[in-house]
Amino acid sequence: MPEIFAFAALFAADEHHLLYLSKTPCLLALGWVSLALRGLRWRDLGWSLPLHWKRLVLVGVAAGMAMEALELFATQPLLARLTGTYPDLSTFQSVVGNVQLLLLMVAGSWTLAAVGEELVWRGYAFNRAADLFGRTTPGWTLSLVAVSVVFGLAHSYQGLTGVVENTLDGLLLGGLYLASGRNLIVPVLAHGMSDMLDSLSIFSGHYPGLP
Repeated sequence: MPEIFAFAALFAADEHHLLYLSKTPCLLALGWVSLALRGLRWRDLGWSLPLHWKRLVLVGVAAGMAMEALELFATQPLLARLTGTYPDLSTFQSVVGNVQLLLLMVAGSWTLAAVGEELVWRGYAFNRAADLFGRTTPGWTLSLVAVSVVFGLAHSYQGLTGVVENTLDGLLLGGLYLASGRNLIVPVLAHGMSDMLDSLSIFSGHYPGLP
């Protein structure tokens, strides 16, 4: 798939600080073009509200809260003990006690992170990997692992602990996508809720390992 080379190029550009703010909008544009060329739309990947949307909303919000609790009280402390360090969140140090930056961070949590990253990773990348590995149970499983690892590496600025933690998040979000019948609403809400709680914790200065 030629998209693999485009993905790699965007990662390299981001690593050399050639992209403004985030690579997510560029990856989203790549996904949009790929879908258009194949006669598909985002709704074909699960970006839609089914009739039972209220249940999906409740599941997504509850899953996000559960993910945050799992991260703060289980996986992150364990990873910190194994690696000797917490995720590097020095980029967000200026958010502590700053209401304006908190509001910007929460807005980004729901737009760039929740909607943008879920469309890119669980919607576009996950499905394209499944096209490559085969849309069978083993194929979806292999795709889930591969995409989650790359998703973790996309957060390399957070250090080793951050990469592993985001890989685990990718596995959970991908699992939610599959469990909901490949509907993106659940992982979007779970991602947004978890990141918003992170934002509030950073703002209060209580996020573990914060400089």
